Amino acid sequence: MPGRKAPEATRREQILKAAYEEALRKGIDGLTMRAVAARAGLSHGLVHFHFKDKAQLVSALLDWVLATTTVLHVPAVIAHIPRAQDRLRAVLRQEMDRLAKEPRRTRLFFEYWALGTRHAPTRARISAELDRYRAAFRTMTAEMVQTEPAGSGGVTADGLAAVAVSWVNGCAVQAMIDPGHFDIEQYLAAVEGILGWVRWADRQDPAAAAGHSRPRGA
Repeated sequence: MPGRKAPEATRREQILKAAYEEALRKGIDGLTMRAVAARAGLSHGLVHFHFKDKAQLVSALLDWVLATTTVLHVPAVIAHIPRAQDRLRAVLRQEMDRLAKEPRRTRLFFEYWALGTRHAPTRARISAELDRYRAAFRTMTAEMVQTEPAGSGGVTADGLAAVAVSWVNGCAVQAMIDPGHFDIEQYLAAVEGILGWVRWADRQDPAAAAGHSRPRGA
């Protein structure tokens, strides 16, 4: 008696998972329908039934990559931290740790980013997801700027969110460059050290510090 036919959604998930693993190993250019079928343990024809060609598969795989790279999940243990500054630091540490653990995923994300320079729909999808990711940080940075104005020094919620995302992305890139050896604690300590040096320099030269916030044309 033949086995039960798997639901289409299950088959698509199976194919996308196999495509993801193949892309991590060989990159987008090295991805082939036959290799994906072999990794998924399915026939070549069945893969083509769900994805008519490589372009359609690569497009669907982008959603998988974005869902595991640019979606911010804040667990309850972090959401319940009372102080906004401590909550933001905990989220930064979480995201740096998450992305640093899978440097191949970061590499694949940047492959799609490069593809977006030649393909407007891909670029638009990635940009929209990055905007959403930054907006998720902005919720925390807005509270931080509002509740701790003494330490904000004129920093805006938008600017702080952009810098936070830049730190996370920079951490992911460094982990991709030096997989297995990247130290998040050293990275955070260096960031705090740079900020400390900037504050020290401003105290030594108040006129220069004032110039940092002087409006253009003033």
